[in-house]
Amino acid sequence: MKHLFLLPMVLCLASPLYADAGGDRLHKIAHFFEDANVLSGPTLVPCTLSRGTETECFSITVKAEPKDYTPGPWCPTSVTDNADKGGIWLKDGEVLDVDGAFITNLPTLFDDEDWQLFDPATGDVRVTDTKAACEAAARPDVDPEYNNYCVQCLPEYMAEDASMTYVIPLEPQDSWLTNSARSGSGIARNGIRLDGPAPVDAILDAHTIAPFDDCGGHVNTHVGYHYHAVTDCLGGAVADGGDAVHIGIAMDGYDIFSHMLVDGTTPTDLDKCNGHVSEGVGYHYHAGAPGSNAILGCLKAETGCSSENPDAVCDATARPPRP
Repeated sequence: MKHLFLLPMVLCLASPLYADAGGDRLHKIAHFFEDANVLSGPTLVPCTLSRGTETECFSITVKAEPKDYTPGPWCPTSVTDNADKGGIWLKDGEVLDVDGAFITNLPTLFDDEDWQLFDPATGDVRVTDTKAACEAAARPDVDPEYNNYCVQCLPEYMAEDASMTYVIPLEPQDSWLTNSARSGSGIARNGIRLDGPAPVDAILDAHTIAPFDDCGGHVNTHVGYHYHAVTDCLGGAVADGGDAVHIGIAMDGYDIFSHMLVDGTTPTDLDKCNGHVSEGVGYHYHAGAPGSNAILGCLKAETGCSSENPDAVCDATARPPRP
């Protein structure tokens, strides 16, 4: 979950007892992220969580670039393109291919004749094909110039030194109130952000589509490539005593497992946050169905921080500055 970080005034060094207490957990976390594009960490740091608890967190700085596949594609360029040339869209719990037929069928799909993402004379799809166009369209208040566009931002629009730092409690600190996952659910084992729900209403209100690739991800120029859905791209191992593949760590420190159990079924006893307790693992989450636009329903415990600034200190109680 993205919160304000405060720049450190004094460098705090961990005591040997502090280091020993989290050393084993930290080693396991480092092993978990061995396939991520890690720039630094994980290291132990002090942190203030979302409801004021001061505790120990791990901090890890990553580049939002998966090592095992190339993100994309997102927008098709012609109404004759097949599904290989575009990504996916989520509607009513279903995953739809964003191909040429999808683009031409938008007025019917949304019962709105104002949809027109392509040139009727040529069949060319209107796509945000520059960084400036991407930034004007990929925001809650879409620039009217880019209404009726297929919106995509490319990884190469990110600065060379762009990174994301996650500060997550080493041990979850349960809260009597659940916490929203809208600003971020966690981090996947490959270092990619597991984001909150995509702002679908704002996107559709401008008659735009901002597709995800087949892995459930797309790019914005703040956090880079990130997921709004978990499909079948995140591999991993079944944890000892686990009931599914371990795919990520939530912003509150609880583990996130795959949507499906190892036996091919889905868990039936999940709470509203998509979590439950199982023998040998304790409380953990399962990613939501790919079409749900909700990787997690909420977060059970107090959350840490995420930031584009790797040198900041986590205080998740602080309000972010007004833009």
